[in-house]
Amino acid sequence: MKKFIETLKNIWRVEDLRTRILITLGFVAMYRFGSFVVLPGINPNALTALHEQTNTGLMSLLNMFSGGAFANASIFALGIMPYISASIVIQLFAFVVPYFQKLQREGESGRRKINQYTRYLTIIILLFQGPSYLYNLKYQTAGALNEGLSWTLFMVSSMFILAAGSMFILWIGERITDKGIGNGVSLIIMVGIIARLPQAFGQEVVSRLNNLAGGGLVMFLLELLLLFVVILAAIMLVQGTRKVPVQYAKRMYGGQQVGGVRQYIPLKVFAANVMPIIFAQAIMFIPITLLQLASGGQAAAHPVLMKLSDHTSVLYNVVFAILIIVFTYFYTAITLNPTQMAEDMKRNNGFIPGVRPGKDTADFLDKIMDRITFPGSIFLAIIACMPAFAGLLNVKPEFAQFFGGTSLLILVGVVLDTLQQIESHLLMRHYDGLLSSGRIHGRSGITAH
Repeated sequence: MKKFIETLKNIWRVEDLRTRILITLGFVAMYRFGSFVVLPGINPNALTALHEQTNTGLMSLLNMFSGGAFANASIFALGIMPYISASIVIQLFAFVVPYFQKLQREGESGRRKINQYTRYLTIIILLFQGPSYLYNLKYQTAGALNEGLSWTLFMVSSMFILAAGSMFILWIGERITDKGIGNGVSLIIMVGIIARLPQAFGQEVVSRLNNLAGGGLVMFLLELLLLFVVILAAIMLVQGTRKVPVQYAKRMYGGQQVGGVRQYIPLKVFAANVMPIIFAQAIMFIPITLLQLASGGQAAAHPVLMKLSDHTSVLYNVVFAILIIVFTYFYTAITLNPTQMAEDMKRNNGFIPGVRPGKDTADFLDKIMDRITFPGSIFLAIIACMPAFAGLLNVKPEFAQFFGGTSLLILVGVVLDTLQQIESHLLMRHYDGLLSSGRIHGRSGITAH
């Protein structure tokens, strides 16, 4: 406790770090305030049905990522997810479209163009998601719209407001990245998630204490123990960036050991980190948009889409797990290019003993990456589907979301990243870091930039 207090004093003494933290807190407060500003023309007291709709299924995830703004019919209701979806599409383009591949190789100028295209695509996505949200709002809360207000006028004005709200959130995220501490977009997602934690925790405590026949307090303590284990697994996943020894790789995948010399190849056990879950989650939000556009939220006529919109259904979790495995391979291929790595090794007079430089080295690295990625992708898929398993233990849906999936991994990843940046500032000013031994290992980011 004494070291913690001393660390806080050190943080306050570093003027640049103190300013960055205060700026970050200011922008976060601005974001949270906007989450409660209701769209013009909407009676906030008539949103009961919308609140009930966002208590379960994927709607609850959408509401959590927006920090409750979705259920509040707020100007920030669409949150940052349209930008995440646009970033995913642009990254896919950078993998298969030659023009975007060329932009990636152009350095800073290419990155600026890619960011510009990402913003354009975000606006296009907002023009589709805005009407779907408003139609769902109309069907769920027919009495919320003020009498005498034209639906057409409300629709057009609210579309612009929702789009502007999401772009303003993106601006806040960028300002946090530039002037504050941590990755701004990631931090905004984390704030939205953590804002739902106290309410979910309180509901679970009340539910268990009122259900003594179902285990009561003992069952709740077991839940906390399971949650602790899952958090440790998530930390291991986020920090899983150990380099693989050449000897270990060759012993597993063929070839001879090199005696007496411990050499490494720059491969990571979890090179993709949590990005595959972000990718897969964004794809799984598509059924909700289709439901809202097709039937204004009346999902009974679409049983398959309804199952894909229920994160506790078998179909949803099977599809979700498959997407995570596929995107793990995809994102690993983007992050670690065996051909480029082999060329860099050859250019710097490096080599893997027993493997010919060039194509043979690239094939060797590719083979190792495939076999390392597979168990990592399975582990990631299991962590992502943990909320569904928690539901089998009668954990309330709101609290079950924190037993794994996107929410827990984002929380762990963003917290570790932010602490790592704070520690770097402290060590640079010759103060002790946040830990007495070792360093905090974060990850490169959970969202596209």
